[in-house]
Amino acid sequence: MGNSSSNGLLEDFISLIYPHYCRACRKALVKGEQLICTECLLEMPKSGYHLQHDNPFYRKFKGRLPVKRVMTLYKFVKRGRVQRMLHALKYKHQPEIGEILGRVYGKDLVEADYKDSFDLIIPVPLHTSRKLQRGYNQSEKFGKGLSQMLNIPCDDTFMIREAMTETQTHKTKLSRWENVNRIFHILDPRPIMNKRVLLVDDVVTTGATLEACGQTLLRAGCSELSIACIAATQ
Repeated sequence: MGNSSSNGLLEDFISLIYPHYCRACRKALVKGEQLICTECLLEMPKSGYHLQHDNPFYRKFKGRLPVKRVMTLYKFVKRGRVQRMLHALKYKHQPEIGEILGRVYGKDLVEADYKDSFDLIIPVPLHTSRKLQRGYNQSEKFGKGLSQMLNIPCDDTFMIREAMTETQTHKTKLSRWENVNRIFHILDPRPIMNKRVLLVDDVVTTGATLEACGQTLLRAGCSELSIACIAATQ
């Protein structure tokens, strides 16, 4: 009992000197909070797109990709809390953020009766060299959190990315598509055939990467395709 109490005091003392801080708002975390504070989880701008079928994110893919549902947890605001949190997830070696957000969105989807809507979660794959450099695939971490709440498998081994893509920011719509077309490949289509697949990514801007991934999954024989992301640019 004494040791456990002393350890608790020591942890409290250390956290005073090196405070754990929220990756979204940068304020100190209180006991029980992990990486993202309760205030940010409550106040970051949720999109509500899982409750609105014909949402702006869904319309982004209209005529480009036959998708059942297109959903995103947050709206992306430049220089805001969502951007800071995503930056920590991708570049500050904070993979747990992805899992936390996956569980947050998974809970929202369960509450909205999506629990039996999908059979399999597949994350957008990273190129092997990028994954080695980062140490993890941030989209897979998000998928893992969703998997825990929806109670369906998440697998990032079915689809591979064969080439590195250049930045999409200043490309035309056609060159964006050419940049990612045919770089994704399914190693074995059997686990995907006739499955309702939920394709997941961290943040979507142009949608070209998700479109290329989605086309690859449809060619592999998935029966239905839906998309979920942490955030989407407006």
